[in-house]
Amino acid sequence: MFRYKLTIEYDGTPFVGWQVQKEGLSVQGQIEAALKKLTAEECRPSGSGRTDAGVHALGQVAHIDLLREWETDKIRDGLNFHLRPDPIAIVKAETVSQEFDARFSARQRHYRYLVVNRRPHLTLMKDRAWLVPKQLNVEAMHAAAQDFTGHHDFTTFRSVHCQAKSPLKSLDHFSVAEADGMIRFDCAARSFMHNQVRSMVGSLVQVGLGKWGADGIAKALAAKSRAACGTVAPACGLYFTRVDFDTASL
Repeated sequence: MFRYKLTIEYDGTPFVGWQVQKEGLSVQGQIEAALKKLTAEECRPSGSGRTDAGVHALGQVAHIDLLREWETDKIRDGLNFHLRPDPIAIVKAETVSQEFDARFSARQRHYRYLVVNRRPHLTLMKDRAWLVPKQLNVEAMHAAAQDFTGHHDFTTFRSVHCQAKSPLKSLDHFSVAEADGMIRFDCAARSFMHNQVRSMVGSLVQVGLGKWGADGIAKALAAKSRAACGTVAPACGLYFTRVDFDTASL
């Protein structure tokens, strides 16, 4: 068997998410179908993270195992040919060792959430960002976001449908900054729970609107209750941007 690492970009708008489900188009399923057309093999790509319906990716990573050796450029170009017209692109295909696993070799996952803070409706950024018409205090949101960093019980900020065994997670980084007319919420951790990023962003917006005080995030964390979470940000503004791996596995 030959193992390959795929770096994948996609617009999540028309999909039920990354993972194959009983109904609806999934990113994983469309790549699997393209692999069948290209290689005549049954091969399900194993991804680094399960993005939800409507969530986008700039740097999703998956690994595949093929029975025969392929040139990496042919895998990339062949898959992209068979993926059209789906909004999925294989940005890069690389040969990796059998020790590499897109999920378990991941050291850190990076997400970005985009908010457009203006009154006019979105045109070019429709389905690509969350429109918040009322003025947001970016500095207040960045300061409050620091309460998320470190090791915490994130019960308040995970979906009631989350299947993670424990709500305890360590968040390595969370910044909020304005650039190019958008507010960027950037966070990084080894792993995230279902709806965690969107829940954190939605609660930070409550701080930015002045509805929550400077200690609002700390209080919500301490509550350890889903009822203490703010509005969950819509999926359209979330991007899975990058995965860092243990170099020994590559």
